[in-house]
Amino acid sequence: MCGIAGIMYRGDDQAFGTGEALIRMLDGCQHRGPDSTGFALYAPEASGRLKLRFFLGELSARDSQGAIDAIRARLIELGAVIEQEASVGENYRVTVRFEGDIQKLSYEMEHAAKVISIGTSLEIVKDVGSAHDVDDRYDVHEFRGTHGLGHVRLATESDVKPEASHPFWATGFADVAIVHNGQITNYWKMRRRLEQRDFEFTTDNDSELIAVYLADKLAQGVALEDALATSIDDLDGTFSFLVSTRDEIGYAKDRLAAKPMIMYQDDDLVAIASEEVSLNRLFPGQALNTREPAPGTYATWSRST
Repeated sequence: MCGIAGIMYRGDDQAFGTGEALIRMLDGCQHRGPDSTGFALYAPEASGRLKLRFFLGELSARDSQGAIDAIRARLIELGAVIEQEASVGENYRVTVRFEGDIQKLSYEMEHAAKVISIGTSLEIVKDVGSAHDVDDRYDVHEFRGTHGLGHVRLATESDVKPEASHPFWATGFADVAIVHNGQITNYWKMRRRLEQRDFEFTTDNDSELIAVYLADKLAQGVALEDALATSIDDLDGTFSFLVSTRDEIGYAKDRLAAKPMIMYQDDDLVAIASEEVSLNRLFPGQALNTREPAPGTYATWSRST
């Protein structure tokens, strides 16, 4: 079943920080996905440095340090200059100065360790358990940024483990993330087409495919709104998904509209979720003028629109 949520603040006035807002929204629809929870969080990195997150897993202190040493060594081999680093929960978080090919860096690092996300603005935090469980481990509520996505997962086709949870980043492309409710039935056909162009995938999850498909369009100079339009024709199946980039957030729904989505927007923010209760958590006690996007529709928002 799963539940999705997304929020973009259009200015600096935030009743809740991005992390706290997404926790509230996901808590409202946690019944849709009790197995795992994740967040894609965006904050501008003025220096242009890359932020990378890796899974360490439940390793001993010695094994964790060994894994970190291996990641550090490979980053340095690839020309990255490490500026900041920290172990957070079961993650290793590192900020680097890097001027090379981000796609090559992504693929090479994926061969060395399990990458969660790479971006100048994006950081993905995800793990098993509820929104509050993940917050307890990673202090998501402290995050204040511009926009973000969230997901609660009910495992149906793969194990309950952190790397199987959402959001997914577009492997090989910085700052693109997705949360998805549904199933892409032409997954393998679409994936083989991308692999023939030397794209790599790290999972068999159809959400990763959507993220890479959209990121590829963006890399070719296609606007996000136009990429979402083509996705409705190119992707078969039932789906409602949210995508975010460094500057934008957007949605697309298939023409059957079997997967729910509800949205609210005003001068200060746009918020989208699987259920209205998630939106109500942002405005407790208030009556909201919400709407359900029509079947086969798509839209995007940026901080300036």
